Amino acid sequence: MWRPGEREEWLSTPFELVGPGDWTAVAERLRRGETVDQRVAAEFFVAGPEETARSLLAEWKPVPTPGCGAWMRRIIARFEADALPPLRHLARHDGVEGRALMQPFTAADIAWRMQACPSDRSRQASLARAWLDRHPEFAARYLLPRAFAPDSARRAAQITLVSMVAAGHAEAIRSVATSYGPEATAAVEALIVTEPTAILPAKLPAIPKWFDPALLPPVRLRRPADPADGPALVLPAGVLRDLAMVFALHQPLEPYVGVEIVREACEPADLARFAWAVFEAWLTAGANGRQGWALDALGLVGDDEVVRRLTPLIMEWPGQSGHARAVTGTGILAAIGTDVALTHLQRIVERSRFNGLRAAAQRQVAHVAETMGLTAEQLADRLVPDLGLDGDGGLTLDYGPRRFVVGFDEELRPFVVDGVGKRLKNLPKPGARDDAERATAASRRFTALKKEVRALAADQIRRLERAMVTGRRWPEEEFRRYFAGHPLVRHLARRLVWGRYDASGALTGGFRVAEDGTFADAHDDVTTIAGDETIGVAHPVHLGAALSLWSEVFTDYQIVQPFPQLGRETAALTPAEAAGCRITRFQGRRVPTGAVLGLERRGWRRERPIDNGVQVQITVSPVDGLEVVLDLDPGIVVGAVDVFPEQTLGELGYRGRVAALGDLDPAVVSEVLRDLESLT
Repeated sequence: MWRPGEREEWLSTPFELVGPGDWTAVAERLRRGETVDQRVAAEFFVAGPEETARSLLAEWKPVPTPGCGAWMRRIIARFEADALPPLRHLARHDGVEGRALMQPFTAADIAWRMQACPSDRSRQASLARAWLDRHPEFAARYLLPRAFAPDSARRAAQITLVSMVAAGHAEAIRSVATSYGPEATAAVEALIVTEPTAILPAKLPAIPKWFDPALLPPVRLRRPADPADGPALVLPAGVLRDLAMVFALHQPLEPYVGVEIVREACEPADLARFAWAVFEAWLTAGANGRQGWALDALGLVGDDEVVRRLTPLIMEWPGQSGHARAVTGTGILAAIGTDVALTHLQRIVERSRFNGLRAAAQRQVAHVAETMGLTAEQLADRLVPDLGLDGDGGLTLDYGPRRFVVGFDEELRPFVVDGVGKRLKNLPKPGARDDAERATAASRRFTALKKEVRALAADQIRRLERAMVTGRRWPEEEFRRYFAGHPLVRHLARRLVWGRYDASGALTGGFRVAEDGTFADAHDDVTTIAGDETIGVAHPVHLGAALSLWSEVFTDYQIVQPFPQLGRETAALTPAEAAGCRITRFQGRRVPTGAVLGLERRGWRRERPIDNGVQVQITVSPVDGLEVVLDLDPGIVVGAVDVFPEQTLGELGYRGRVAALGDLDPAVVSEVLRDLESLT
């Protein structure tokens, strides 16, 4: 059921089509069940022949990726009810995006997904409430029989109906109830006046034996607003079991309103410490999945300290047969939702060696970004902390009679400069003339700074290098705020050559960020950015003749770069390769299987295995709408990568919307060839 103008709005959702492709070939591959790049398939269903696309839609199984909501809106608006099967598949893997896309639809399974609690503040719950507000009669017709059925589904249905009453839909529920007879009407009237906290399961969950209130930290009620009213009261140890019951009653599909009451009544820091202690006890006892509320509670009352402790465990769990638990952990970080939590979530995206965990974290980041009206990359820009550095990116450490200024090298490793300009790797030990208290505080501050930067540096360097490779661009205002003017990132920005790009994407000039914050060109003259220009990390293949000039400038100023840019190895197509769609220069070369797997650190991924469990292709998508494919022989055995210790490389081809390899961005070509030349 579309709202006025909604279908037209969804049909015009921004989604850049790379261009008309060979739809017949794509359709044939889909019909045979072959792997088709998600972007290519999405473009086919958005813009391919309507009847052909409609006939193949039911068997398409899209998977969540950042930005998938844009093309799925176009597909839903185009095919309406016929788009439900792939939408259901997407929703099974990504409940948040699924709920957002299911808003116009009515179906029994959708009503089941949309059960919600009024106190649940999650993105999923808000989308569920939006659907219930949109389809109250349909929801009531589905929920009422379940609300009074003698099975485990009744509690979730009752909670949802009570939340609908609170949202103003009591009359719609009463109207539907009359169609079920007088007994149903009476039961609904009783339910309407029921307190949400009184809706409990037929059998309360058992608090496990490992739960010992004597070993848990105290939990205080919130401090009185007026100190004259006395100190905050501490919950008796005997009440802590009831507190645990509140968390045990809260389930993703059956939220318990008592959680909100507890959050309002108790000190947030105490609740976070309590939840962490319960979680640790659960882990020690074997992490029984039936008591998973001990993990879920961290998302309800966790704080930044919980985030710092939980993230390393999330990173380890997939290697300990705990993939599902790790994926749950990414949702907990998103639920906590502080800047620290989102920064750690992004860190999982950047650092996890487990593809499934990295994909789950990417989805969470994408959902948070969408809620804020940003892309995942834009959110990452905004999450870099300033670490308490001053406006010029510095920090002064005070020993009393002596002071030291903190600086950063090309890898963001902090160092100090003393009063005579001597650079020191670490702070010197305090002397007899120094103020002992100030010196101790300065030492602790520098130690903490080194630890904080160590956790951030590699991610920021990798992010900038990826921006160069993928051709990401920023408006001048964002560039100044998040790069040139950011207290920490500015130390990297000053070590790179940045490009100015016109509206067509062509490079119009390069510049560096000088020490005084101005923009200087290759001749060291001040340059300005035009209003219609954007800024990006310049790739050396785009700099052309200016590359040697920039190399001289950076040599003269002794600027060391955080990653290879001006001195980066580049590669180009031969005329024959540029005119075709295959590259054979690597064909027949034998390389260790481990080296092929190493390409995954550069963004390559193994394709789905063929029937005997062997992966015979590895691919990379350097830009949207393009997939580069490398054939392998004999291939990589899933779960036993050492079965074939060597691989013979085959042809290198591509799938995408270009007629020949020569139509690709030279930077994209250079990066792909650079990866394979390093491999061989």
